[in-house]
Parts: sequence; C-alpha cells; structure tokens
Amino acid sequence: MTTVADVMTRGVRTMRPTDSVVDAARCMDELNVGVIPVCDGDKLVGMVTDRDIVVRGVAQQGQVQDMKLADVMSAHVRCAREDDDVEQVLGEMAEAQIRRLPVVDGNERLVGIVTLGDIAAKNPEDEGDVAMSLGDISSPAEPDRPGAGQRQSQSQGQGKH
Repeated sequence: MTTVADVMTRGVRTMRPTDSVVDAARCMDELNVGVIPVCDGDKLVGMVTDRDIVVRGVAQQGQVQDMKLADVMSAHVRCAREDDDVEQVLGEMAEAQIRRLPVVDGNERLVGIVTLGDIAAKNPEDEGDVAMSLGDISSPAEPDRPGAGQRQSQSQGQGKH
C-alpha cells in the first residue's frame, strides 16, 4: 500500500490569516503555484487559491490592498493524513472535484500537501487511477446560483453566425 507520506510534498510555504491578499498573490506568482495553506502557527486554518483571491476578492468590491487572507480563504478544508492510502485519497479527491489536499498530522498541524501531480510522478503504478480521478475532477461543474446556467446558455448562443 502506498501512503500519502510516500508521495506528498513537504516543506510547503504557508501564510497567516492576517497576511494580505496581495502578498499571497505575489507568493503564488513567485512559487508558480495556485494555492497556499493558511496556518495559525503550525495549525492549518484554511486554504487560499488564486481563484479565491480573484472571485471572492473582486466580489467583495473592497480595496484588494486592504484585504486579508481571512477575508477570502476557504476555512473548512478537506485534509489527508500521512498514513492515508493513496487510492482512497484519489477517490476522495475525485468525489470532491479537487486536485490537491493539505496533509496534517494527528494534531491538525500541516506537514505537507498532496496533489494529483505528486501521485502521478511518484507513484507510476497508479497512473490509471490518477487519469480516472482527473477525469472525475475535471467534469464540468454546474452553476450554484439560480438562473446562472440560463444566462450562460443564452450567451453561448450569441456568437457570430
């Protein structure tokens, strides 16, 4: 059995809930990543993605320079544990349509992150499972707002003829 500890990335860069959204965006750019775990000390309290910054930050219509990560981060985060079975984690990732999970220890302290890329690169015998999970994760999402799908369908039909 391959465990999360066998494939995860350790030494992940983290930020605090009080850090600025602008600093997080700069960090993501510097590291060429789309997500940063948010920790209070060594305890994971959330995750912030590039999408969180853009969608939630812009939606709040405030001054982005004044926004803190606590304003835009996802606070209820699915996690993996170091001793979790990779196949089980792949199934959970597919079901939740997520590509990465923070990894915590028994005290909820962040010890790393596991991504589909980690699993594919470090566990080639699960290549078929990774491909299936990626297919499940990448299936089109449905709008979560009433009427949003209607507007999208109408705008898609208004192209050049």
